[in-house]
Amino acid sequence: MIDWPRVKELREEVGAEDFGEVVDLFLEEVEEVIGKLSKLSDRTQLEQDLHFLKGSALSLGFQGFSSLCQDGERKSAQGSADTVDVPAIIATYQSSKATFINELPNRF
Repeated sequence: MIDWPRVKELREEVGAEDFGEVVDLFLEEVEEVIGKLSKLSDRTQLEQDLHFLKGSALSLGFQGFSSLCQDGERKSAQGSADTVDVPAIIATYQSSKATFINELPNRF
């Protein structure tokens, strides 16, 4: 679910002091888009939202969440946005976030 080697790599790239700020910014931006998705009635922006989430998730090691976003982005690009399981994407984000927050202190 979480690619911990990627998290470690990011922490080394930005430095231990700035890592917390990067995590906070990631969670804030992703939560904003997740909020949009949870109220989604018009799926015209779905492809762009999932593209953003996919990239953000990859950078912080949310591997499973990123994969679901990529799949949804692909379906949206192919004209099948109505088949994207948005609740599953949101649920995966929530469980990934919980795992990340709970396990992060034990990783460094």
